[in-house]
Amino acid sequence: MQAIGYYNGEYGPLEEMKIPMLDRAVYYGDGVYEATPTRNGIIYALDAHIDRLYRSAAYLSITVPMDKQTLECELKRMVALMDTGDNVLYWQVSRGTARRAHPFPEGHANLMMMITPYTFPDLSEQVRCITREDTRFLHCNIKTLNLIPSVMAMQAARERGCYEAILHRNGRVTECSKSNVHILKDGCLISAPADNLILAGIARSHLFEVCGHLGIQVVERAYDVRELMEADEIFTTSSTSFIHRVTSVDGIAAGGRDSARFEALRDGVWGRFVKATDI
Repeated sequence: MQAIGYYNGEYGPLEEMKIPMLDRAVYYGDGVYEATPTRNGIIYALDAHIDRLYRSAAYLSITVPMDKQTLECELKRMVALMDTGDNVLYWQVSRGTARRAHPFPEGHANLMMMITPYTFPDLSEQVRCITREDTRFLHCNIKTLNLIPSVMAMQAARERGCYEAILHRNGRVTECSKSNVHILKDGCLISAPADNLILAGIARSHLFEVCGHLGIQVVERAYDVRELMEADEIFTTSSTSFIHRVTSVDGIAAGGRDSARFEALRDGVWGRFVKATDI
């Protein structure tokens, strides 16, 4: 099959799968999710993504309907059913199925998965971004299904021919619509702190590990849009897009002043993925 869906134990072609209207994901976005690429039949950073799913679920008092080991087996089964080796694997857990009412219902959570073919991005591509006020709620450290502000920010970026929207709260840079954002300044990597205003990405943690190998100091602190524009380099990270260099923000040239260090980081992030998924 070219794209596969799963819902509570039932598999099928993705376009033919259905979920109940009373799944709380439908009318409340009441759930959490994860996504990661696969290569050569290997799911990248699977343990880290599973652990984060359980953390997100715990924040919302959602009980994942199977233990971590069983979930891992189900995810690997999805990958084994695919005809292609390069894919994106997505899974979500909603609180359950019940008539619409705000209080938590009795019953079990629902597990949905889907896997689709994926073409890995060209990491040599330099991208343009815009800035947008961060209008999301104050639980951004939870990877929930409530993504409307992020969807709106991404649409604004695309309408201006840009790759991403860099979000800020009263000037303080947080993250992008679907990525973390970082800067290089005077040889140091500066990244927003992992508080409730950002989702601490798996790719972000991998970037920090690469910095350690390269001897680049990592500083997790708040920084503002002015500091972003004055940075030596600006770049984004995410599990499916890895790392992209930003060379323009709001139509103004930015970064581009520490090419060697950025390219070492880019090669390190990609090399880590290749090594983990080689067979």
